[in-house]
Amino acid sequence: MSNKYVIGIDYGTDSVRSVVVDTLNGEIVGTSVFEYPRWKKGLYCDPAANRFRQHPLDYIEGLERSVKGAMKGLSREIINNIAGITVDTTGSTLIAVDREGVPLSLKKGFENDPDAMFVLWKDHTAVKEATEINEKARTWGGIDFTKFEGGIYSSEWFWAKILHVLRHSKKVRENAFSWVEHCDWIPALLTGNTDPLKLMRGRCSAGHKAMWHEDFNGLPDEKFLVKLDPVLKGLRKRLFTDTYTCEVAVGTISPEWAKKLGLPKNVKVGAGAFDAHLGAVGGEIKPYQLVKVMGTSTCDMLVSPMKEVGDKLVAGICGQVDGSIVPGMLGLEAGQSAFGDIYAWFSKLLLWPVNEIIASMTWLDKKTRERIASETADRIIADLSRNAESIPEEETTVVALDWLNGRRTPDANQALKGAIAGLSLGSDASRIFKALVEATAFGSRMINERFISEGIRIDGVIAIGGVAKKNPYVMQIVSDVLNMPIKVAKSDQTCALGSAMAASVVAGIYKDIPEAQKAMGGGFEKVYKPNPKRAKKYEELFRKYKKLGAFIEHQIS
Repeated sequence: MSNKYVIGIDYGTDSVRSVVVDTLNGEIVGTSVFEYPRWKKGLYCDPAANRFRQHPLDYIEGLERSVKGAMKGLSREIINNIAGITVDTTGSTLIAVDREGVPLSLKKGFENDPDAMFVLWKDHTAVKEATEINEKARTWGGIDFTKFEGGIYSSEWFWAKILHVLRHSKKVRENAFSWVEHCDWIPALLTGNTDPLKLMRGRCSAGHKAMWHEDFNGLPDEKFLVKLDPVLKGLRKRLFTDTYTCEVAVGTISPEWAKKLGLPKNVKVGAGAFDAHLGAVGGEIKPYQLVKVMGTSTCDMLVSPMKEVGDKLVAGICGQVDGSIVPGMLGLEAGQSAFGDIYAWFSKLLLWPVNEIIASMTWLDKKTRERIASETADRIIADLSRNAESIPEEETTVVALDWLNGRRTPDANQALKGAIAGLSLGSDASRIFKALVEATAFGSRMINERFISEGIRIDGVIAIGGVAKKNPYVMQIVSDVLNMPIKVAKSDQTCALGSAMAASVVAGIYKDIPEAQKAMGGGFEKVYKPNPKRAKKYEELFRKYKKLGAFIEHQIS
């Protein structure tokens, strides 16, 4: 009997990756990455205003190109035995759609309208709206609908973004019938069922970002939404009530997309979820093993048997949802709004003379200028890491805060800003970089401490993502600061692999996610162990980090 194969599709911030996976052993037999061309040009974005939008054509083109690329060179036997597809995406990343579920930006008159685009997870234009949601949830006289979201609603999430766009754009307000998360829209597109009233919404996005809960009979009450702003009147009934976990099939691939991608007509399409959640699946998450998805930001995922946590509310995290990661278990999410993005920001800052001054030196030929820029950009983080590693341990002068993109956990506050304190004339680039790395590690520790203080134990830490794979210096500091070993997943495509595991259950190849993990898991390639001496030193510096954070939050923000 021929092996069965599945496709995992991972939509990240900059690109989409598709993998074809052998369900027998988890071997990736084909892979392809497509970078979003419009996003790469910075279209529809305004970083100074924290506005980050993406065009659905980037996603549609990426779907076709990456899946076809992943299958290129594979035998017809393998392709004919592809049985399932599951998609993960960033989130909350949502878009306004018409009555048929067509994104407004694909319609005439909206082609270049930022408010008609997908509002990316890192878009923070809705800080004001998030503040209003939090205030209203506590004072309107009914249920606090934020209670399963950690008690604090974020500008990165569903309702805040919708409210901001509806207020900001009369044109979108008058033409939007409903709103759809990216992780729900791609499966709907693949199955040909984009009707907003009928397409099947994922439990993951709904529970963690849209305040959906069974206790609420779905989404927040219409009376609450109208009290929040009358502009939301009637929207609830144009959204959804039911949600579905990642092992559920939302349908079969449509004839159109089967033909377009060259796939069999009986391929099952699974309910979509967020990249971090399916990344945790791919990283072989188990109860009380914290999976850190370490990239531009971080998402920290935990699962617990429902009977062990029950109705206990965990304050200040990004939600607790039945089945959002592993069906049948409680999924808990936390995270940092910026992690690798902080290193990228500092790198860009240091590259200013290369990009602005050297680039204008006409006495250097163009090829030389481009080579200087390219080699400097390629080396800067690695060289900073190496130099920072050689700084004597007793130096603890510079302390930084990792809130350059706001704070996600604990206690979401996207209005907060980063800070660097303790600078002297001896504070060079390597010392500042070291302080920034330590700040991201301290932010990670704040998350661990919040879980533990709320009665959720952490038995171990698993790391996945680009930072975990590429920067040993950062990973060692995180291990030292947490004072815990950190296992790094072997696969460099963990989110896509997690989607493939879910697809194998959707297709009926495995009975549940744990069985798929056991068969398809890639294991771990490295373990970072804390250095006791440095761990003790970081206790002192961590206290300074918390003291600086309290001052910035209460005296300056």
